[in-house]
Amino acid sequence: MTDTALVIGGTRFIGRHTVEDLIENGYRVTTLTRGNREDPFADEDRVSHVEGDRTNDRDLEAAKLSVDPDVVIDCVAYHPADVETATETFADVDGYVYVSSGAAYAAEHVPKREDETPLEECTPEQARDEHAATYGNRKAAGDRAVFAAAEEGVNAMAVRPCIVYGPHDHTERLDYWIDRVLTHDRVVVPGDGDNLWHRAYVEDVARALRIVAERGEPGRAYNVGDRRALTLEETLETIAEAADTTCTVVPASADALAAGGLEPTDFTLYREYPHLLDTCALADLGWESTPVEEAMARSVADHRESDRDGSEWDPGREAEERVLGVKETL
Repeated sequence: MTDTALVIGGTRFIGRHTVEDLIENGYRVTTLTRGNREDPFADEDRVSHVEGDRTNDRDLEAAKLSVDPDVVIDCVAYHPADVETATETFADVDGYVYVSSGAAYAAEHVPKREDETPLEECTPEQARDEHAATYGNRKAAGDRAVFAAAEEGVNAMAVRPCIVYGPHDHTERLDYWIDRVLTHDRVVVPGDGDNLWHRAYVEDVARALRIVAERGEPGRAYNVGDRRALTLEETLETIAEAADTTCTVVPASADALAAGGLEPTDFTLYREYPHLLDTCALADLGWESTPVEEAMARSVADHRESDRDGSEWDPGREAEERVLGVKETL
């Protein structure tokens, strides 16, 4: 008998790859979305679609009745109330998995561990907020909703990805750096190039969601990230190797950046303090990550075929040229 999966979300990035992973592993999948984006699975006979708003309780209940899923992957729960409603609605499924975030952690532990590193607090006002500043607070509160549901007997779990990258990445954060490497011989990176912001290849995240749904322990959270984390300089070097090109990485201190009117935080994927997640709990379930060289090669190939250039993250090439000029005089 074929297992059925309901993916809440499922047409854009993490959800899209999750659907692909599920069907590759024998599931029959239904996506629940508002229908505002083109459906990449419109011609896939193993994927059905239910139109609805996940914040509407009746739409969730209707999806449950029509699909009767064994597994639910919740990719678009951005408020704790979303998780509370979902765990009530799908209380009898074999596995409910909430996509949380590494941003849920409140302490700068290196690495951050699921059962040791404290989570962000979340006030009632933050729980209803829509701004990016409260994203981690809301994700942490969603985790606590999962834990509470598990105590009531629901097979609910959470997966905490760090920065996710790969094909179809609408955030274009890595695309900015890929575009820089493909376009320029010299690329400015803030600081000494050794800053570390852990990332997770999207296909690995999708596989993690399925594995946790199948084998995870109710009431637990699982970190997911590349098993080998790259510094920003190593990231650019890996991009250049994948693209079969050469690129000189030029680290620039805050003082050097100031010559171009720039600050380190003007550059995407820069983080002063290391952000690293321990992924041993997930590996214990049998999960493995894609080698970073292979993941980057796929990401570069997808970038070349897309119209993404990461321009919304561009601090300004003229400003960078001024920084390069200053570096040449030192």
